Amino acid sequence: MLGYESLGSYSNIFHFVTTRHGGCSTGAYSSFNCSPFSGDSIDNVADNQKLIFDNSPFDCSCLVIPHQTHGCEMAVIDEAYSMMNQEERTNILEGVDALITTLPNFCLSISTADCVPILLYDKSNKVIAAIHAGWRGTIQNIALLTLQKMQELYGTRGEDVVACIGPSISKDSFEVGEEVYSTFAEQGYDMTLVSMLNESTGKHHIDLWEANKVQLASFGIPTSQIEVAGICTYKQHTDFFSARRLGIASGRILSGIMLTQ
Repeated sequence: MLGYESLGSYSNIFHFVTTRHGGCSTGAYSSFNCSPFSGDSIDNVADNQKLIFDNSPFDCSCLVIPHQTHGCEMAVIDEAYSMMNQEERTNILEGVDALITTLPNFCLSISTADCVPILLYDKSNKVIAAIHAGWRGTIQNIALLTLQKMQELYGTRGEDVVACIGPSISKDSFEVGEEVYSTFAEQGYDMTLVSMLNESTGKHHIDLWEANKVQLASFGIPTSQIEVAGICTYKQHTDFFSARRLGIASGRILSGIMLTQ
């Protein structure tokens, strides 16, 4: 598992990013798939999730993993959620692509395989968030919307936020059709900043890392507080799951963040 330098300096934050290695899943899920929504064996997923918390005082019961649908729905993990039974929690997490909480011991987790995982920490108000930002979510400004919800509920300010953009598909690898390129342009993105034209193929590529950085910066997060892993899941598919390489019926990396106190 990997972590972020910027989050690692906070003693009240537990966080991680999984790789493909060290688990028990097989085939296209080989081997450390932790997503329960990918078609993998439930038993293998459960065993892999337990490994996340080896050598820590926590266990996989603290994981909060939504069923993502590439939208921009958010769920706030609050006191009401903590009192729900498992069925109620499952219902709350259906169709959700971003999670927010101020409660300790709930590990907000996002599953990705080329899409962009974003972890946020408001160090002043002790608020955390985990965001799934594929190209559809990015176009819908899910990162900015999540920050605005944090501001509405808890008073989050950009200068207090540490943001981490995790392993995901890079601009070099993310070729898109004209309809996707046009949609980004229609949303007002500076296309000279978030795209490039491959002269040899005549196809455009989109930079999801930069597009999400633009959203984070627009909220007032200083560039120095935005950490980008710089790992392309498509190029490094032997170490990270890539749906473009392996197909939809394959594993997912898990990115998680939790307040421990």
